[in-house]
Amino acid sequence: MEETIKKWNEKPYHSLDYMLRERFGEKVYKVTLNGGMSCPNRDGRLGYRGCIFCSEGGSGDFAADASLSVTEQIDSQIAVLSRKRPIKKYIAYFQAYTNTYAPVEYLERIFTEAIDHPKVAALSIGTRPDCLEDPIPRLLGELNRKKPVWVELGLQTIHPATVEYIRRGYPLSCFEEAVDKLREQNLEVIVHTILGLPGESREMILSTMDYLNHSDVQGIKLQLLHVLKGTDLARDYQAGRFSVFSREEYLDLLIDCLEHLRPSMVIHRLTGDGPAALLLAPLWAGRKREVLNLLHHRMKERQSYQGRLWNEKTNS
Repeated sequence: MEETIKKWNEKPYHSLDYMLRERFGEKVYKVTLNGGMSCPNRDGRLGYRGCIFCSEGGSGDFAADASLSVTEQIDSQIAVLSRKRPIKKYIAYFQAYTNTYAPVEYLERIFTEAIDHPKVAALSIGTRPDCLEDPIPRLLGELNRKKPVWVELGLQTIHPATVEYIRRGYPLSCFEEAVDKLREQNLEVIVHTILGLPGESREMILSTMDYLNHSDVQGIKLQLLHVLKGTDLARDYQAGRFSVFSREEYLDLLIDCLEHLRPSMVIHRLTGDGPAALLLAPLWAGRKREVLNLLHHRMKERQSYQGRLWNEKTNS
């Protein structure tokens, strides 16, 4: 019992904020950037409609204006954020669409501009595993020698039936090859997962967590499924083909996931923000701070912590 309380008081899970404070000695904020790229699921290489859950913003609904230069995007967001609090360091996060889906010369220019900004402490790049052809990993490895570079890969799930339904467009082996390429360059890998995809049971979701426990990835985003207006997912939801989690169901599942994940895995996200103007369901997801407060309260009540069940299963 005393050891459980000690674990809770130290940190119930290995949060991004905790990791950043350990690494940089202070709080670090993200600025979300738009490199003006598309996606093979939208430009015809794989399809034209995107993944089934993806809005027109391509997961970059909060990213900056692509018509601005990278430096202008960074400076404009710093100006807004610094009005509220004193901030010295930022993560330059290329978020919108697929941010390695361009000629390597263009990627080198925009990524170098971002990482050379004096207030940028690290570079984070959201992309697809099937858009990491050589020499892109080598470029990222070179930049990683200047400042930390993280690559965020959209996996969502390991289950083939779900992969086909969401139109992800690549097999699990492609993800594994991408992780190997990135780790060869000593790049940190963050994996995006979605909790609540139609047809997936609790056991299926936890099997995705167990798979990632044994993958060479350093961080994870646990994203609640958001049904956004104008998507094909919204069409299925409105037709009654699936239901979304209640807040209580999601909190219970989230704790289950955290308890199964190895303690060293950095938790980069626990719910996610759905654009208020686009969010169709679940509407409770718009109250992100309330959800996180309830999660922390529930974990304390249950004396729960990240890796509790992982330790039992692995004797480590």
